[in-house]
Amino acid sequence: MMKQLFPIRHVMGFLASLVLSVAALAVIYLDLSNSANMAILLITALIQASLQLFLFMHIGESADTKKELYLNIAYALFVGLVTIFGTLFIFVWGWYA
Repeated sequence: MMKQLFPIRHVMGFLASLVLSVAALAVIYLDLSNSANMAILLITALIQASLQLFLFMHIGESADTKKELYLNIAYALFVGLVTIFGTLFIFVWGWYA
């Protein structure tokens, strides 16, 4: 009974997220080239994003709400990209009044 109630997948996902965060943090302390640093950061970011989506946001669990999940992810990506490029547009490229 207790084995069914204990969220082992969530605990393992949390530990994997911690390990990936430490691996990304190691970029600061290791003396690697810029391309190696970017490769490590990109790989750990992609793995951690997929880990978060599948374990904690339950993207693969129900087929009936799959359309809403992908629509929410697309909207979140849109808002994130608008925020990033809007900030670059205003502050970096100097397009402000």
